[in-house]
Amino acid sequence: MTEAVQNYETLKTDVASAAKAHNEPQWLVDHRVAAIDDLVDLGFPNMQRFQYSDWTLTPTDEPLEFKDSDKSLADSVPFADDRIQFVQAGQTTVAVNLPDDLKQQGVILTDLFTALHDHAELVEKYLFREIKLGEDRLTSYHAAYLNSGLFLYVPKGVVIDKPIEAYLIQDSTRKQPMVSHVLIVADNDSKFSYIQHMATVGDVANAASAAVEMVAKPNSEVHFSSLDELGENTTSYLKRRANIGDNATVDWAIGLMNDGKTVGDFDSELIGKSSKADSKVIAVTSGEQREGINNRVTNHGKRSTGFILQRGVLLKKSELVFNGIGDIIHGASGANAEQENRVLMMSNEAHGDANPILLIDENDVLAGHAASVGQVDQEQMYYLMSRGIARPTAQRMVIRGFLSAVIGAVPLPEVRQQMIDILERKLEDGQQLE
Repeated sequence: MTEAVQNYETLKTDVASAAKAHNEPQWLVDHRVAAIDDLVDLGFPNMQRFQYSDWTLTPTDEPLEFKDSDKSLADSVPFADDRIQFVQAGQTTVAVNLPDDLKQQGVILTDLFTALHDHAELVEKYLFREIKLGEDRLTSYHAAYLNSGLFLYVPKGVVIDKPIEAYLIQDSTRKQPMVSHVLIVADNDSKFSYIQHMATVGDVANAASAAVEMVAKPNSEVHFSSLDELGENTTSYLKRRANIGDNATVDWAIGLMNDGKTVGDFDSELIGKSSKADSKVIAVTSGEQREGINNRVTNHGKRSTGFILQRGVLLKKSELVFNGIGDIIHGASGANAEQENRVLMMSNEAHGDANPILLIDENDVLAGHAASVGQVDQEQMYYLMSRGIARPTAQRMVIRGFLSAVIGAVPLPEVRQQMIDILERKLEDGQQLE
């Protein structure tokens, strides 16, 4: 037996022991061990024009451990009794606020490991069914070392008027990877909005593997918004995938405001007939930050509709690569796949790519794309400055307008304002105006 194989056998033993000590069901223990096996053979997800395989995204030298974090890490969270909220600091659930009327209707909002015991059949039915074993090295690491997350289930026919807010705080006051899994199940005819804010507290260098796995059943409607604000010393992998059923709709509005290296892999699987996905992403990079995003919508179902909108702003010596992938599978007649990828370069030293990719294996479809990489629109600048607005202010106004498609899609005003505040901070800290 080679040293490498011996090492992986040790990893499997250690992971299984930690999971059993954590009182996890045997099927999940087995899942973790099988994922370790995949770490030996599988490579990294392909990302065109972006190299990241030398990043520390699978730190197997850091053991699977379960430790409480100080609840004060969540002191900045705006708690309110009249809001639907879930707050997790590290692996510690700080607060869950779910109104009694929603509980009586069968809505479940809890941390993932509590759900494994209290709602075992539901979790086993859906966990790692869309993000599967054997996909690639990053998802295998995620399955093996999962240590935090939440479970949201909205039953058939339930409509929730207020947004569901989740605050996931990475504890970087100590050395430990954040491996967080959000499992969302929208049953038939349900409708709701979910807002997620990820942030880092502490300066210790850590990896983060944060996944969202969603099932949107027939006629459901899910509006997913996220503000990702992980720290400069965090190297992050973000995986988000939705299985979208007949006549179901999933809207994504993702604000990538991380300060560290980031690779994102977002998938909307339009499985059902007349299913819809609208995947909006904005990103702002600065310093020597590197960020690569695959945003894919796959049309499986007949008359399914998928839209991708990506917009990025690059400052200083940063790199940002957007790959928009529209994939129409054979048999998806009547499908529509449209995408727009645009990047603003605020520095001559930055590197940006906006790559539209269309993969079409069906004749009776509509498909289109647009892409651009360039500077701030000078006509807009001239218009604003001719009315007495100073150049720095005018430039910020143009950039905010450029990113407004995603910012405006976030349903909670204070989260929209947080996005704007972070954008302003990044511009002040990193932009080169001349």
